[in-house]
Amino acid sequence: MKRILMIGTGGTIASEMTEAGLTPGLGGEDFLRYVPHLRDLCQVDCLQVCNIDSTNMTPSHWLLVAKAIRENYSRYDGFVVCHGTDTMAYTSAALSYLIQDSPKPIVLTGSQKPIHMDITDSKTNLMDAFTVACDGGIPGVTVVFGGAVILGTRARKTYSKSFGAFSSINYPALGMVQDGRLVPYFPTPAPTGPIFYESLDENVALLKLIPGASPAQLSFLLKENHAVIIESYGVGGVPAGDQGEFYDRIRQAVSGGKIVAVTTQVQNEGSDLSIYSVGHRLKSDLGVLESYDMTTEAMVAKLMWALALTKDPKELNELFYTPVAKDILCRER
Repeated sequence: MKRILMIGTGGTIASEMTEAGLTPGLGGEDFLRYVPHLRDLCQVDCLQVCNIDSTNMTPSHWLLVAKAIRENYSRYDGFVVCHGTDTMAYTSAALSYLIQDSPKPIVLTGSQKPIHMDITDSKTNLMDAFTVACDGGIPGVTVVFGGAVILGTRARKTYSKSFGAFSSINYPALGMVQDGRLVPYFPTPAPTGPIFYESLDENVALLKLIPGASPAQLSFLLKENHAVIIESYGVGGVPAGDQGEFYDRIRQAVSGGKIVAVTTQVQNEGSDLSIYSVGHRLKSDLGVLESYDMTTEAMVAKLMWALALTKDPKELNELFYTPVAKDILCRER
């Protein structure tokens, strides 16, 4: 039988009802009591790295999960990470950079309803996640949720309550689990890794533009961080305004060694700064990074990973635009 390590982090799937609402409290052994058929699939060991609401997840927790996988990698055939849904996409992206080219499956899953409830998606999601981990046909980091198998760098929570909560953004789902079997949609080449990384630079911030946003907000974030992602509108750009203050402050920051990246608030089809003048200057004159078809979650994690390796803007530019786990396909240098 395959040996699978189940890593618990908390989340809704592990929550119990308290006077203050749902609070994580259950661990891996509790899951096995609710879903005893998991032991028919494989030999399961449990490791709890934390037990928190995923709203409280931080990059330091991502490193704990990656460390648990790294230290146990040779002993297991696959890994299932039980995680809260709200920040699962960030964690799956982060693990995709911290553990690259893994031949073994690293599967994240969770649920919209706790495992102790009569009506819950948790048991199905757990069985599906273990099915993918045991099959081995889709290696590397994935999110398995609502029957879909989604690449770790492409996952996003798109429904707040529905059981089919996650979508694959700007990239097809890798497969599905149906009747207890993994159905891959296309062949996956065997990775040559794994390659492990052990550090992240947390000094990355995100500014979501709204009409009337003040350039002072951007200046504050640039002062406090090594990199700032501007989540703009449509295909991308920043307000020109009477004084062009956004452009001036970006120019000063980039000339001082800061990293500025631009993405879009629109979920599908990505950015293209070349289309409108409000975006064209950013790319041609100021040298900002552009998301193209990357998700915001992947951009955040990738910049944290890249900045931990180098602070040199040219080297970071190269790392950012080099695809990792199919995180970026439409790009220009």
